[in-house]
Amino acid sequence: MSVIIILLVSSISVALVFLIAFIWSVKNKQYDDEFSPPVRILFDDAPAADVKHPTLNKDSNYHPETDTYAS
Repeated sequence: MSVIIILLVSSISVALVFLIAFIWSVKNKQYDDEFSPPVRILFDDAPAADVKHPTLNKDSNYHPETDTYAS
């Protein structure tokens, strides 16, 4: 019977900690951004900085400027 009381007290204390954390985040305006979540998918990612094709070696005839192979 004492185990039930210990579990009840611990579960209520954990719930209170999460409630306090939620109230703190609402007061600090963590949920006020209404613009970027629906529009974020529309933005392009930043281009990768000079990434070489992993399957091609140095002596291939690939020209990345034109995205073609020389014959």
